[in-house]
Amino acid sequence: MKKLIYILVVVILIGAVAFTLNKNKQEMTEKAAVAEIRSEAIPVAITEPKVEKLDKSFIAQGNFRPYQSLTLTSETQGQVLRVLKRKGDRVKAGELLVQVESNTMNADLATAQANYEKAKRDLARFENLAEGDAITKRQLEEARLQVNATQAQLVAARQRLTKTNITAPFSGEINEIHVEVGSYLNPGAKLYDLVNVDRLKLNVKVSEAEVLLVERGSKVTVRANAGGGEEYEGTVTAVAAQSDPTLKYDVEVEVKNASNNNLRAGMYGTAFFEISDQRDALLLPRQAIVGSIQDPSVYVVVNQKAALRKVRVGTVTQDRVEILDGVQTGEKVVQSGQINLREGIQVKAL
Repeated sequence: MKKLIYILVVVILIGAVAFTLNKNKQEMTEKAAVAEIRSEAIPVAITEPKVEKLDKSFIAQGNFRPYQSLTLTSETQGQVLRVLKRKGDRVKAGELLVQVESNTMNADLATAQANYEKAKRDLARFENLAEGDAITKRQLEEARLQVNATQAQLVAARQRLTKTNITAPFSGEINEIHVEVGSYLNPGAKLYDLVNVDRLKLNVKVSEAEVLLVERGSKVTVRANAGGGEEYEGTVTAVAAQSDPTLKYDVEVEVKNASNNNLRAGMYGTAFFEISDQRDALLLPRQAIVGSIQDPSVYVVVNQKAALRKVRVGTVTQDRVEILDGVQTGEKVVQSGQINLREGIQVKAL
């Protein structure tokens, strides 16, 4: 009897499990069917090509560089006696920065001065003798050459002495210092990194279509991304004659800094190139383009189905693209949602 009961219990459990599995399978099938029905039409955003005025104005971004930048090096040798400027100090052109021991240079200058004076006296004496034919023309010429040689040595000695007082070659700010009092300098030793940020250069890259709209000397509005939105007037000072490997052209914009020099070299900046030229053009939002601008396509909706179509583009702005061929006004073009599309798939306009 107990064995029969066990058999019945097992049969009931097996039946319950089979019923549950069958029910779950039916529910999954129904959900899959619903999902399939829903996925038949891909939701997309639709736009239409429109004839509008094409504004050729554009923006370009880059980094600010100092107008002047120099690593100042020593042209003399000797021990450093005084360091007058430190990191962060403002300096003016010609201002004394470092003073180097000059005893040896002073001695050299005194010797060169004495040699020059002696050579001049010898020449004067030889000229008097030459009037009486007491010396040869060759001796007189050698005396004149000696004067010229000692004079050159005197000029060189004065210059070497001058270089023991190291001055700023241009006005700017000490960005880094490499020397201290007591250091022994040799020619070529680093002294300071000096930068001039009273004016800066913003280097940006523009496309081949945009570079044709940029002229040297034209005014540009410049804004530093970290400058709280403050605008500066910039002037185009250089336009590259050759593109880089990515077919971009370098444009250099010079910007006058504010009185407190709040613009810093290395900051990220944006240049706004305002182009007054406008014309009628067939335009699409740039996000409607599938693929690259060099090989562009768009999805056109025909009978509620997506059709991939090649297009030819003209001028490209920041948010719109001129369409020269491939679509016409009145056609439905997918603006967003292309990532889920393929040729012939059903679409539903949002």
